[in-house]
Amino acid sequence: MRAADVGDTIMGRLVAQYGAVGTAQAIRARTLPGDFTVQEARQERPTNLTARLNAWHARLAAANPAADLETGEKTGARLVIPGSPEWPTQLDHLGPSRPLGLWLHGTADLRFSCLKSVAVVGARSATAYGVHIAAEFGVGLSESGWTVVSGGAYGVDAAAHRGALVADSPTVVVLACGVDFCYPTSHDTLFAAVKDQGVVVSECPPGVHPTRARFLIRNRLIAALSRGTVVVEAALRSGALNTAAHTLTLHRHLAAVPGPVTSRMSAGCHRLLRERKAVCVTSAEEMIELVGVIGDDLAPQIRAPAVPRDRLNESARRVLDAIPKRGGAGPASIAVAAGLGLDATLSALGGLAAAGYIERSPDGWRLRKQGSAYRKVSEATVLEPPRLAEDADPTQEPPFPDDDDLARHEDGLPALADGSQGAGA
Repeated sequence: MRAADVGDTIMGRLVAQYGAVGTAQAIRARTLPGDFTVQEARQERPTNLTARLNAWHARLAAANPAADLETGEKTGARLVIPGSPEWPTQLDHLGPSRPLGLWLHGTADLRFSCLKSVAVVGARSATAYGVHIAAEFGVGLSESGWTVVSGGAYGVDAAAHRGALVADSPTVVVLACGVDFCYPTSHDTLFAAVKDQGVVVSECPPGVHPTRARFLIRNRLIAALSRGTVVVEAALRSGALNTAAHTLTLHRHLAAVPGPVTSRMSAGCHRLLRERKAVCVTSAEEMIELVGVIGDDLAPQIRAPAVPRDRLNESARRVLDAIPKRGGAGPASIAVAAGLGLDATLSALGGLAAAGYIERSPDGWRLRKQGSAYRKVSEATVLEPPRLAEDADPTQEPPFPDDDDLARHEDGLPALADGSQGAGA
């Protein structure tokens, strides 16, 4: 881990074939196995192995593994390697770029925490919208028993971690520096809370400071530790898109949250959606449905708000639509406009009046003004409108009003089934 850069695929292949001890011996002897040299020469982009070996040798000579372990013990950190009980086996999907080991600092078990985990990533210079959505995802995922994995940076990362901490669930921070180094420095309080409730992870030995390259290489761990990644907010050159690319390479689920089309901070998310590389999600429940167990982690179905008018039967709806908004109309003209018989129209008028939708006026039936208080009736009354009282005679309509909304009736109305004429008769 001290000899090679993080994510060094050549070192990864060497350790995979000859083990850590054999690799260290080969580096000290400055001689690589012949078959490995031939194998590397056949790579699509062969590397200068002599220069790489010299760099490994110089670093290994200056390394002090015992001091690293002592420093980690003093700060409360621990080292896990492939095969350790706490090692997340999903990291093996990284192949040659799999980390040689991980330094952990926190109370949570990394392997157990990552069994059900989602990576929440996004812009450092996030907008208020992005921070709000990230916090909601953090809270929603944690309350549902899912671990939030992110990079601990400003903006979306920090909001997601804080949301998870509010829900009293573990969260995983993947650093691009040693676990004994706080970056960003202003997140010392956040990282302290994560260590008490979750775990801070790094493949860099203690004392290593972050670099731009380490941030990009670190992103592969965020993608590999989780079942899927959701990009909350990202510009076209955001590092979050680098994590999205690693997610796709690992064949994991990738989601993106849409934002305002006028916001450049959401342009990266929109490009992922437009190119069909990511699934559109708007809540933690939808993300859980994407990465969860089929049939068990379904998001609730979103329905349009229900209004009392939705419970009316077909006849009542047609009669209600036929009643003018201004003035009034008689039952005969309403029946013609609704396309119903007079009996069905009278029945619907009675039910609508009892439910408070319409009222009688000197000019005929009219819509009741919104905001008028009326007694709430049962759903059965609305569905099956009762007939009018015996003392009410709706056939005795008042004079037909001279209203623009009813001008369509003035051309003459056909005779109804009972032999009576329309309102113009």
